[in-house]
Amino acid sequence: MSEESIRSYLASVESRLAADGCGPRWEDWAGAPVLVGRRADFRTRWAATNLHLFTVAAAVPEITDPVVDTFTPQKLTYAKKNKGGLPVGMQTGVACFPVLVGDRIDPAAMAWAEGKQRNRFACFARPVVVDSAQGYVGMCRGKPAIGRACAGHLVEKGARCFPPQG
Repeated sequence: MSEESIRSYLASVESRLAADGCGPRWEDWAGAPVLVGRRADFRTRWAATNLHLFTVAAAVPEITDPVVDTFTPQKLTYAKKNKGGLPVGMQTGVACFPVLVGDRIDPAAMAWAEGKQRNRFACFARPVVVDSAQGYVGMCRGKPAIGRACAGHLVEKGARCFPPQG
């Protein structure tokens, strides 16, 4: 399993992001390859808002609660800084899937990712933890009060881009 299953999962995410129009690309972040994809969607039912959706995926040797807790806000900040256009909150918002893939997962990290969407003003993060050894994908699949208007869209995108292995 391990390294090959991790690479295989990231390659499948890259393929699904491309099929979804997210323009995936690999970047070097401090010597580590990171998959980045982005797209923007506009819906009048979101109060005529343009939602910039970023995916940032990385392989890590071990996923712990502190790792996912640090990775998530860093990637949401990255998304906010790189979205372009109007400032967030002015008919524009940001959503991010910070994705960590590994084969050694602390159950607390999985629970943290599945627990809830992380919110800032007009910015939402849905962390994704992938256990490549077990083929399990953990992420929030609910519809929270804050960000509820676009929650269904995020649930759909998450299910499409990050299915369990198998």
